[in-house]
Amino acid sequence: MNLARLHPGELRREGLALTFHDVGDAVGRLPFVFQHGLCGSVAQTAEACPDTLDDGREVRLLTLSCRGHGPSPLGEPARLSIATLADDVAALIEQAGVGPVALGGISMGAAIALRLAVRRPDLVASLALVRPAWVTAAAPVNGRPNLEVGDWLARLPPAAALAAFEASATARWLAEVAPDNLASLRGFFSREPIAETVELLRRIPADGPGVSDDDVRAIRVPVSVIGHEADAIHPMAHARALAALMPHARLVEITPKALDKAAYLNDLHAALRQHLRSLA
Repeated sequence: MNLARLHPGELRREGLALTFHDVGDAVGRLPFVFQHGLCGSVAQTAEACPDTLDDGREVRLLTLSCRGHGPSPLGEPARLSIATLADDVAALIEQAGVGPVALGGISMGAAIALRLAVRRPDLVASLALVRPAWVTAAAPVNGRPNLEVGDWLARLPPAAALAAFEASATARWLAEVAPDNLASLRGFFSREPIAETVELLRRIPADGPGVSDDDVRAIRVPVSVIGHEADAIHPMAHARALAALMPHARLVEITPKALDKAAYLNDLHAALRQHLRSLA
């Protein structure tokens, strides 16, 4: 979806003015609340979201810039958690008056969406989990590279922190098995403001969606779980595990982004079109 088609709005939460983006003319469009990943932005969800369904119906993309992302302020660092971010998205759905809605997310956004499907099922009509970084447990081992980057940035100036990370065993390993993950992590060293990036990288990967396997088994809406190989931070094994837990889940494996980004986006758009078609 063309990012220029999205218009900013404001959601007030706990004294914070959080920014969301929405298609201006919503008439006749299928609402899709789709959340970005850790240190991502609305540009990530816009790129990943198809403009139309196979029948020509247009998609109404809504994305909340989570606390500390894009124009949205971080607020109190101690409040940073997947639970808080999920509550913010619930408030957006209620403010927009679109629930129950097609809900989805990428990485951290998938964890937010999963939590909402469990805690606020009244707001969720379907669920699209793209490249999930969590199943149900907190602080999964695949999140450790993010924690490591946060620790380097907390200890050293950005340039020195990047040099130290590049020399680490983690960076060498990712260069071999998941170069796209490595590229994303490198970008965090220049992400401003650095202090907020540190808070996000040290708190969110150590957190979890706060739901149990039994909670996830109880989800009854249509679910698509979308993942790919060559991704150490978003393991395909997590996508398989989540899909296996839910009775109405469809597992979709797509082209790895590191292998061919254009094919990755084409596959992802096709998977989301198929997922949204049943709600159109």
